[in-house]
Amino acid sequence: MSEVWVFATPLFGLVVGSFLNVVIHRLPKMMENEWNAQCAELRNEELPESPRYNLAVPRSACPHCGHQITAAENIPVLSWLFLRGKCSACKAPISARYPIVETANALLWIGCVWHFGATAQAVGAMFFTSCLLVLALIDCDTTLLPDDITLPLLWAGILANLFGLYISLPSAVIGAMAGYLSLWSVYWSFKLLTGKEGMGYGDFKLLAAMGAWLGWKMLPLLILLSSLVGAIIGIALIILAKRGKDIPMPFGPYLAAAGVIALFWGNDLNRFYLNL
Repeated sequence: MSEVWVFATPLFGLVVGSFLNVVIHRLPKMMENEWNAQCAELRNEELPESPRYNLAVPRSACPHCGHQITAAENIPVLSWLFLRGKCSACKAPISARYPIVETANALLWIGCVWHFGATAQAVGAMFFTSCLLVLALIDCDTTLLPDDITLPLLWAGILANLFGLYISLPSAVIGAMAGYLSLWSVYWSFKLLTGKEGMGYGDFKLLAAMGAWLGWKMLPLLILLSSLVGAIIGIALIILAKRGKDIPMPFGPYLAAAGVIALFWGNDLNRFYLNL
């Protein structure tokens, strides 16, 4: 493997991880602002003019005192360690999730290069895993899986496999359709039986996107793994954290975890299962 990849992968993984923190924090707020604007338009109301808010502006600042984060304070992981997890101005605590996300993204990228080598497959896998990381955390925070990420992820999978990067194009297209329809069927079956919604439409789109990347043959494994991980964590939260049984739990993080496992070890797991 090229030495450039060895050094560049973790470095750029950390830098992109820092940007992912911005997406995780700001995208749900951007969606909320857009919904408020649409509702106001339907009511023929005018919202008061507010400052621009997107992934680029305003500059990142401490939520407690408003201190703008300088370039030296925005170095992935190192700045958080140097500041001892506190704002340099007001000494308010800075969440440890920021360096954790940056490190997690770097580790995922290292895993992609380790598994696929210095190839286009590794680059595609980096994009895939970073999107799953963002979706998992946004879903944890808000129980939302934004179309702004799930739909481009789906089409990116179709595009990648147009050139047979991971699977054949027919397998990718069938995977996208079957991924969406499988959870859509579960959703409506559960709703007709219980009168309740068991999951959101974002889960359908996320599984469709993973089907587009990994193919229809990987869908049973994805559903099995995500259900298994979700059941284990759900039971643990109920027993250990005294979480109420009626509190809804996002399914997106478990789908995302299953997607990462399937990307790296899906074929081996499928062969093991078929051998049994």
